[in-house]
Amino acid sequence: MINILYEDNHLLVVEKKVGILSQSDGSNTPDMLTILKEYIKKKYNKPGNVYLGLVHRLDKNVGGVMVFAKTSKAARRLSEEIRNRDFKKTYLAVCKGILNSDGEYLDYLKRVEYRSVISNSKEGKLAVLDYKVLKVKDKNTLVKVNLKTGRHHQIRVQFAYHNHPLLGDEKYGSKGEYPLALYAYKLEFNHPITKERLIYTLIPKEGYFSYYSNILKNIE
Repeated sequence: MINILYEDNHLLVVEKKVGILSQSDGSNTPDMLTILKEYIKKKYNKPGNVYLGLVHRLDKNVGGVMVFAKTSKAARRLSEEIRNRDFKKTYLAVCKGILNSDGEYLDYLKRVEYRSVISNSKEGKLAVLDYKVLKVKDKNTLVKVNLKTGRHHQIRVQFAYHNHPLLGDEKYGSKGEYPLALYAYKLEFNHPITKERLIYTLIPKEGYFSYYSNILKNIE
């Protein structure tokens, strides 16, 4: 079952489930691009190859809202929005420890094979995010994260470096009771054709997020 939040001739906004890749990595793991191409092919009875543009990604173990472009023009314009920072992604995360106030992380990240590490301004790329504290519970903190740059594993690496690794993050923290506590809950962008500002949200209800259901049901 595909949870479609919006669809027209130019866009497809959907929910990506945890455990599904954004695009194929050559393995047998399901990926959104293949799933959605098959959906379009069947729904519209399209012969041959189906065009679908991947304009942004979510890690395999991160769920949330994604938008795909159904035309090359839409893909190009959405990519321009990302470069111009008009394309806004907001995440929810549960991190270890107590954060007493809102804040900002500014670091330099360097990609090393399948990981990213904190580096310096000469070797790394600038990574900036800000976060808002929503709730502290059982010595863990629920935060809303606004990504200002889009680096590989950025949220996970920066929170871990600042001594607040995300719960369930086996790569940068430690194995937990539930999967990684990171979810792309809100997506904001301008429609590539009509220029209307579009906002889509999904609220996570499982895993570590289940402990914060009263807060999350009223989040904006």
